Amino acid sequence: MPKQSAGILLYRWKDKKLQVFLAHPGGPFYKNKDAGVWSIPKGEFGNDEDTLVAAKREFEEETGQKIDGEFIALKPAKNKNGKIIHCWMVEGEADEKKVKSNVFPLEFPPKSGRFIEVPEVDRAEWFYLEEAKKKILASQLPLLNELEEKLK
Repeated sequence: MPKQSAGILLYRWKDKKLQVFLAHPGGPFYKNKDAGVWSIPKGEFGNDEDTLVAAKREFEEETGQKIDGEFIALKPAKNKNGKIIHCWMVEGEADEKKVKSNVFPLEFPPKSGRFIEVPEVDRAEWFYLEEAKKKILASQLPLLNELEEKLK
């Protein structure tokens, strides 16, 4: 069975235009990368865990903020590596200036035997939809497109 992730696509309206909240991955590999690397706040979960519960937990772990509201399931997306991403859209607020992510050990430099602590997310931002479509991972673009369709 392929690995699975669950996440939240948070959105809001600003000046009557749609904005989405995306997270930038932490660590040395993404430090100088921007377009095509942002993601919805998400993370892996076990087969015995409710996907919406996992999505809310992962949002909090990656942003340091709880999220609540009326969650609407989107069609799952699939990463290049085959991982399935379950996602819910919800209207709400998050403060990009208060993002505090959990950390994980990363072997760096690769194959060195040395590990550093790396935040899963080093920052998050609100983007208007057209800019978000350039920033987000290509495999997650269908999530933005479905959000846009559902809100028309």
